[in-house]
Amino acid sequence: MVSSNRNLSFRPIEQSDEPLLLSIYSSTRAEEMALVPNWSSETRSAFLQQQFQAQHAFYQLQYPDAAFMIILFDQLPIGRLYINRGVEDIRIIDITLLPDFRNHGYGEYLLNTFLDEADVSKKMVSIHVERNNRALNLYERLGFVVLEDNHPIYLLLGRPLKSK
Repeated sequence: MVSSNRNLSFRPIEQSDEPLLLSIYSSTRAEEMALVPNWSSETRSAFLQQQFQAQHAFYQLQYPDAAFMIILFDQLPIGRLYINRGVEDIRIIDITLLPDFRNHGYGEYLLNTFLDEADVSKKMVSIHVERNNRALNLYERLGFVVLEDNHPIYLLLGRPLKSK
C-alpha cells in the first residue's frame, strides 16, 4: 500500500503521448481481447487503435474544458487522468493506471484527493464505470452510489455531498 504520495504528480497530455495513452487504454481491454484469440496481432492492434482514437476524440469533444493529464510517480508515467471540474460536480472522465501500478493504493489516494476537493468546494464527484470493473468495490467503499443505471455497460456513480 502507498503510505505517502508526495511523488505523485500530473502533467498535461501532449501529442507525443499518444503511444503511451494507447498503451494505457489497451491495458483496460486485455480481458476482452483474450476473448478473440483468433484475431491476429495486427487486427487486435488496429481495433484497439481505432477504439482508442474514437474514445479520445469523444472525451475531448464532450469535455472541452477538462484537464487531460498523465499521472506520474517519481516522474515516471503510470496512468492517465481526465477530469472536468464543473459548476456542480467534479466529473472523473477517466482514471486508469498501468497494470503494474494497480492495487497499490495510488487510485484510492487520487480518488480521496478529489473527494476532499469536492468537500471543500461543495460539489459531487461523479464517474461512469463499467459494470464489471474491479474498482467498483473501491468506489462503493469510498461512498459512491449508483446515480444512473440505464445503460447496458456503464453505471453512473456519484459520491453525494457530505451533509453537516
